[in-house]
Amino acid sequence: MNSKEKCLFINSQMPEDGLFTGERRDTHPDNKTAWRISPEPFWISHSELEWFEALGSHLLRFYQTCNLLYSQSARGIQPSWIAAYLDQGKPETVIQQGRMNRFKSHLPQVIRPDIIPANDGMVITELDSVPGGIGFTANLAIQYGELDYNVTGGGNGMMLGFADMIRFTAKRECPTLAIVVSDEAGDYRSEMEWFTSILREACIDAYTVKPHEITFTEERLFLESPHGSVHIDVLYRFFELFDLPNIPKVELMLYAAKKRTIVMTPPPKSYLEEKSLFALFCHPMLEAFWRRELGKKTYPFLREVIPQTWLLDSRPLPPHAVIPGLEIGDLPVTDWRQIISGTQRERELVLKPSGFSELAWGSRGVAIGHDLSTEDWTDAVENALISFDRTPYVLQKFHKAKRVRMSYYDFDQNEVLEMTGRPLLRPYYYVTGDKVRLGGIQAVVCPADKKILHGMVDSIIAPGALRPDA
Repeated sequence: MNSKEKCLFINSQMPEDGLFTGERRDTHPDNKTAWRISPEPFWISHSELEWFEALGSHLLRFYQTCNLLYSQSARGIQPSWIAAYLDQGKPETVIQQGRMNRFKSHLPQVIRPDIIPANDGMVITELDSVPGGIGFTANLAIQYGELDYNVTGGGNGMMLGFADMIRFTAKRECPTLAIVVSDEAGDYRSEMEWFTSILREACIDAYTVKPHEITFTEERLFLESPHGSVHIDVLYRFFELFDLPNIPKVELMLYAAKKRTIVMTPPPKSYLEEKSLFALFCHPMLEAFWRRELGKKTYPFLREVIPQTWLLDSRPLPPHAVIPGLEIGDLPVTDWRQIISGTQRERELVLKPSGFSELAWGSRGVAIGHDLSTEDWTDAVENALISFDRTPYVLQKFHKAKRVRMSYYDFDQNEVLEMTGRPLLRPYYYVTGDKVRLGGIQAVVCPADKKILHGMVDSIIAPGALRPDA
């Protein structure tokens, strides 16, 4: 096949209704995707692949250590301000759910970092334990695998890794899985419906359901299948904890998880979904803790790839105190508002909600200092400060992704064009016990002039694959 034929083949293999219902308004009617289709995957070198394969275990260790840090803080072994920061703005019911003994050792079993490949190395900007894109990344991996590309994780890696994870979780060879998708996450329902259809081929009796479709008895949770009512072994939570008041029957789901009649994954631990975990990792007062608990391999590995991050606490500092590691005009910052008057270079900073907010996913609440006018940057900083009580924000050093060139098929011009872009890489890791498996890598290549590497319509999305000459 030539490049055009490959793109049309990939498009033809997509479900008729597509795999993502958001951002479709500007796409060509013949394009079944919500993004640009490339005839080639995103190339990964052998050394990069080794790095990605090593990363998963380090991220699991990070989650384990974050879980320990929060638990020790809540119990008074570590300073109380740690748990207070991670609980900031949350209702007591959500806090208590996360502290239940039932979920004490439970961690996210799908780990997806957002990674910027910069000119000086990889940078992990955040972690997502309830990630979208599992379905369409799995679909793309299959299609590019059929084109004989050496797709990272294997052509069926996204599906097989997820299936093994569910089997391990359920402790059954052919368990029943309910992926519960809320209205808030409704744009991703179609990809999950397709994904559950292929999971059934791997002996997982899987269904994508809306919350109200779950039924309950004193003994089990059930759903209606084409074969009648079936009891659920594993409930995959594809809904955000900030959205609980809007989710029908969520109390029954949480009750069933508490009583161990189902396994809920990821666990309802809101503190493990906070971007401020990176701020705690960078806090100098906690360095000894991180070094000790992460160990000699994981701590230096993560120290190289997690960017400097701060939590914007709006409370005034004492006159002698400074914010560690942050300077404006060669002077240490003593008040967050000093970052407003920084030079263009000093404003190479990113503001974003830490979590537990509808603004904390999909780049909705992100502001980039050097990309905004002074007036807009002032508004962003002031908004972050006044939001501290209900929605804390983090400040992070901005890192620019390196430039790459990729081809894509233009449906309007009926030809393959080339684009200069900047990539965002999203590897998907599946956790089974103490083992971590790289299922695949999603690459989002945005036009080079975009500061926020998010969005689909004008971006190329393709799976990562080992370069032939690597």
